Amino acid sequence: MTTDPVAPAFADHFSPLAARYAAVRPTYPAELFDWLAALPARRERAWDAGTGSGQAAVALAERFAEVIATDASDAQLAQAAPHPRVSYRRAVAEESELADGSIDLVTVAQAVHWFDLDRFWPEVRRVLAPGGAVAVWSYLGVTLGPELDRVIARFYRDVVGPWWPPERAAVEDGYRSLPFPFAEIEPPPFEIRLRWDLARFAGYLGTWSASRHWSDAHGGADPVAEIAADLAAAWGDPAVEREIVWPIGLRAGRPEG
Repeated sequence: MTTDPVAPAFADHFSPLAARYAAVRPTYPAELFDWLAALPARRERAWDAGTGSGQAAVALAERFAEVIATDASDAQLAQAAPHPRVSYRRAVAEESELADGSIDLVTVAQAVHWFDLDRFWPEVRRVLAPGGAVAVWSYLGVTLGPELDRVIARFYRDVVGPWWPPERAAVEDGYRSLPFPFAEIEPPPFEIRLRWDLARFAGYLGTWSASRHWSDAHGGADPVAEIAADLAAAWGDPAVEREIVWPIGLRAGRPEG
């Protein structure tokens, strides 16, 4: 793993939580990556920008000969899962240092809303090989059933709501409000379905960027404690694993012309 200097600043919301982020973030379905791998003309090289702990990069490596996975955070890269076909590099997404026309598929999982898109989209166009494609996605509001959903909605809106960065709005509409200057490819619906116990789900809530900012503003306190009693009452036996569903908002396309 390289640690080349990164000059431009970036919005670092997750480095302090990198280990927790790697441990409790949702994993994406295999069907998503099968569909993504069918987009480009070749499967030689993929670039996963804003890779974080490498979830998407490792899945792509099962379908591409090589994956370049970049992130601006050393702390995130330190938690990245190793894979023989994944090369992790420290770089901001807008300045990848990849060669012109060298990438068959560019992906961004749950991160493109943090990027400077006026600079990132030209970078995508520069690095894409002929027949290449780009795909960006996020997972939307989590659902567990009416009673638990009410508790989570209160946490999202009333507890940590004021601490969401403004970029979060783009996630809520599945990136539809973001400029996407490519010939768009309509994807099938995808969703994440996992079974977690209460401790893991509570840990996930604590990795939200708003949760971290709430904690910073409250002397390091845990915002999940604000709903702990209601969450436990709605969950029941904390050891029981409940099905959790995250719909995926996905945009994909190819350069026009």
